Amino acid sequence: MKRRLLVAAGIAAAMTGVAACGSGGESNSGADGFKGQTLTLWAMDGSTPKQWEKDVRAAFEKKTGAKLKLEVQQWNGIQQKITTALSESDPPDVIEVGNTQTPAYAKTGGLAELGDLKKSIGADWTKSVNESAVYGGKQYAAPWYTVNRTVIYNKKIWAEAGIKKTPKTRADFFEALDTIEKKTDAEPIYLPGQNWYFFDGLLIGKDAGLVKKRGGKWVSNLADPDVGEAMKIYAKYASYSEAPQDKDEATPQQAEVFAKGKTGAFIGLGWEAGTAVEANPKIKKDIGYFTIPGESASKPEGVFLGGSNLAVAAGSEKQELAKEFLKIALSDKFEGALAEEGGVIPNKPSLQGKVEGNEAAEAAAPAVAGGGLTPLIPQWAAVENPPNPVKSYMTAVLKGKPHAEAAKSVEDDINKRLSQKQ
Repeated sequence: MKRRLLVAAGIAAAMTGVAACGSGGESNSGADGFKGQTLTLWAMDGSTPKQWEKDVRAAFEKKTGAKLKLEVQQWNGIQQKITTALSESDPPDVIEVGNTQTPAYAKTGGLAELGDLKKSIGADWTKSVNESAVYGGKQYAAPWYTVNRTVIYNKKIWAEAGIKKTPKTRADFFEALDTIEKKTDAEPIYLPGQNWYFFDGLLIGKDAGLVKKRGGKWVSNLADPDVGEAMKIYAKYASYSEAPQDKDEATPQQAEVFAKGKTGAFIGLGWEAGTAVEANPKIKKDIGYFTIPGESASKPEGVFLGGSNLAVAAGSEKQELAKEFLKIALSDKFEGALAEEGGVIPNKPSLQGKVEGNEAAEAAAPAVAGGGLTPLIPQWAAVENPPNPVKSYMTAVLKGKPHAEAAKSVEDDINKRLSQKQ
């Protein structure tokens, strides 16, 4: 998942330094028979905060006697690069993989099974977060961290509208948007017609599947009435927005629109607030966050859980050393440190307190347990390739086409993509 973890540091507190706390799990007994070896780790740009990397490296080298070689990768073109690397005789030993990409790599046989690691350190991994690391009932990766969307709002505009409390239910949120529309000159919310990952969260909240099995094959389930109900909710949000119906949140960057100070809120990731501050530093003091509210106050809205897993290449000759690294990197101590320094959500509920002081992460954390992903099948990646037919469906509905008709207009394309060989 493409994201910038540390941009939000300019607008969130407590993102400096790393506290040495938690259960840890690493031994201080010195080298464990791996002296002279070097473990190669591929991690994405922005995923390994400076202090976290320094401390993990020191712990790993003390524990094993081996060296750690970190090779930072860029998101652009990474899927093909990893696919190629996993097919070669000397692949990197440990690889960060996007959570939605993991099933595709597992299907090719490129990832080592990590069932023993799950048993030893993963008994309390958050279930919704770990789902992406499992394929065919087997553990092929370890959940590392997640990020998800929240409501990022302009406190000044909400105060002008007389709104004193952030909403706890979806109905409260709509009421607040209605109040902003009536009592201010601001656009209540900026929501372009193709904010696909927010829509996916609404689908998760409705337990609406995008695919189904028919005749042993995966096919589109877009015409399902539950999908239509989720789209109705999206359309109601969009009715308070002046954003284009045929664009996504990156065209233009929604954070830059918000930065102009004329928008009450938008649905986005924490780092997008940092983008807004970059565009207009004066807006920093007016930015607030809250969890996307669901139908009831006791259950937040469903959210798409973006993030990354750590996997071991099946072709690595250093399987045991790789697992030693994972035990250290994924320990409570370093998962907690990553959450504190990087502002991300850790892989188990007991560590969510580590995001305290980071407003964006605090708002994101409550929705993690009820969050989910896009369909965890290797074929799904082809569906999201541009032009994404689900986005076309969304625009069609917002422009007045009935749900069933809009779904039918793109289902042939979806089914064709789902049938592509992986």
